[in-house]
Amino acid sequence: MTPLVRLEAVAMRFATESNPEYAVFGDINLSISAGERVAVIGRNGSGKSTLLRVMARIFAPSAGVVHWAPGVSVSMLSLGLGFRPDLTGRDNAMLSCLLLGLSRKEAKASVEQIAAFCEIGAFFDEPVRTYSSGMRARLGFGSALMNRSQVILIDETLSVGDMFFRDKAREALEKELTEERAVVLVTHGEQQVRRLCGRAVLLEEGTVMADGNPADVLAQYAALPASQG
Repeated sequence: MTPLVRLEAVAMRFATESNPEYAVFGDINLSISAGERVAVIGRNGSGKSTLLRVMARIFAPSAGVVHWAPGVSVSMLSLGLGFRPDLTGRDNAMLSCLLLGLSRKEAKASVEQIAAFCEIGAFFDEPVRTYSSGMRARLGFGSALMNRSQVILIDETLSVGDMFFRDKAREALEKELTEERAVVLVTHGEQQVRRLCGRAVLLEEGTVMADGNPADVLAQYAALPASQG
């Protein structure tokens, strides 16, 4: 099966006050194929969110190559990313659809589906800066799921909001994932990994420590020694 996205020897470095070449991770080799639901787990600071941003083409890697299959569209869900706070939820949803290549007619139809899924009522026509974190999660999840992007990258947003919406989002994700789509989920929720994902990747000390069956990878994660600070 041809991967939708493939990372070859990808590394990411940032300049910090104490280190001009701080290494977040290095030599990451990873491929995601259509139909996969992949969890990315690891301790805080292991580079999980940064890895998603590299896959989303938000960050260019410091080294290595990210290969995308021709014509593949990608959406990323992250509470601090992607929305213009001065625009309404409706306008942000419309912009998201248009940026993914939908026609204006298709985008308008998708926006109505997004509004129905989000269930935020009149707030859909209010500026996003007035939203709670849970409302932003609803809008982000609905926008990514309903606009038919082939790869959905999720950074912890399934852990935000009330239990009703979390259950609804999980059920929608299970329903909407087809053989043509893939999901990469960054989470600290063990139950989310076990229930939603068929594969897990463990990041530790800047590299992929484990990649495979979620139960096995979670066991390796649980066996890691306590962090020294």
